[in-house]
Amino acid sequence: MKAVVIQAFGSPEGLAVIDLPAPAPAAGQVLIATEAIGVGGVDAVIRSGALAAYGFAEGHIPGSEVAGTVTAVGDDVDTSWIGQRVWAFTGVGGGYVEQAIAPVEEILPLPANLSAVHAVTLGSSGVVAHFGLSHAHFAPGESVLVRGAAGSIGIMTVQLAARGGAGAVAVTTSSAERGERLRTLGATHVLDRSGEGGEAAPAGYDVIIDVVAGPDMPSFFDKLNPNGRLVAVGAVGGQPPADFGTTMMAAFRKSMSFATFSADTVAGPARRAVRIEQFAAAGRGALHTVVHEVLPLEQAVSAHRKMDAGEVFGRIVLTP
Repeated sequence: MKAVVIQAFGSPEGLAVIDLPAPAPAAGQVLIATEAIGVGGVDAVIRSGALAAYGFAEGHIPGSEVAGTVTAVGDDVDTSWIGQRVWAFTGVGGGYVEQAIAPVEEILPLPANLSAVHAVTLGSSGVVAHFGLSHAHFAPGESVLVRGAAGSIGIMTVQLAARGGAGAVAVTTSSAERGERLRTLGATHVLDRSGEGGEAAPAGYDVIIDVVAGPDMPSFFDKLNPNGRLVAVGAVGGQPPADFGTTMMAAFRKSMSFATFSADTVAGPARRAVRIEQFAAAGRGALHTVVHEVLPLEQAVSAHRKMDAGEVFGRIVLTP
């Protein structure tokens, strides 16, 4: 089968398409003939080598979510899964392949009215957006700022905050055109990447959901209201400065909070319940997925170039 591997950390050119033997599912696993493969921000971070200290090595296959048809199952897995179209979470890698392995507890049947492409645009990002807002203790009427709103996590956070009754939903983005697209999804104020601008934008925010992190993250503490909460749900801009906490300490009397959030800390049944609800909402048009482009698996390098260049609005999807 065809697979994309990281042959060398660094630029997208370090990705290569190779041939590998078709895998066989072990006990508790299923084999999926992929129809769509989501390209996530974390894939680019892993490819860059920034997470090598966490055990990622060259030869790693990126990709964490796929959709397709179950073609085989391992021991202890109900054979009725064979032939079903499913969405699947493959873990921290293993998705950029023609045939993917996933644990049976991490697959979900695809509704008939939701395509494989849209499923991998929503499956992970929707869960992060939902539980990220929950982790921030977001309540109706509060103001929300989504930093890095043009990616799939940001787009879902904007929609869920708006649906949840936010008093204001501000976004940071790189262009007016992207800002207008985000307005159609629920944004009420459009800011530049530094969090400035936006006519009549709130002076401060109760909740900031940050997909970016990076060196500029500490400046966003200044945009929190008293008792405000900033939750980092990603780090596509790299790690923040080691001393970022000093900014919070300098504003001690505002009682601000900072937290990170990973969907790994949410129990499987809770993630599953949210995905079922979101897939149903997307199928009936109540929740909108944004697909930037669909590319062949062999063009993974091009997909990552576009991500590194900041060209992507929504999600790029690969197809075998």
